[in-house]
Amino acid sequence: MSPKAPAIAPDLVHQFVNDAHNDLNSVKKLIKKDPTLVNSSWDWGGGDWETGLGAAAHMGRKDIAEFLLQRGARIDLFAAAMLGKLAIVKAVMDDNPSVVDQLGPHGIKLITHAKKGGKDAANVVKLLQ
Repeated sequence: MSPKAPAIAPDLVHQFVNDAHNDLNSVKKLIKKDPTLVNSSWDWGGGDWETGLGAAAHMGRKDIAEFLLQRGARIDLFAAAMLGKLAIVKAVMDDNPSVVDQLGPHGIKLITHAKKGGKDAANVVKLLQ
C-alpha cells in the first residue's frame, strides 16, 4: 500500500467544482495543477455534494464532462444522461426503475440533466418520460 497523500485544500476543491459549471479553461489549469481534483467533491451545504463532472452535467457542458472523463472522472447516472449514454441509463433503470425519480446535485432531476444534453440525449429523454 502506498503512503496516503495529503488532503486537497478545500478552497481548491471549491474553485474546481464551481468552475466546472462553466469554465473549461480554468478546469484544465486546475487539473494540470492537481490531477486528483478530477474526483473531488464539494458539499454546498445540507449534504448537497457535487463533483466537477456533476457540475458540468447539469449545465449541459459536454466539453467539460468529456475532458474530466478522459482524465479519470467516475461517470454517474446524471452525467450519462446528459451525454446521451442510453445503454448506461437503460441498464440502471432496468435494475432499479425508481432511479427515474432520483435527484442529482442541487436537487436537479435526472430528466433535466438529459434535456441539457440536447439532441445527443434525445433518446435518454424519451426513455425517462
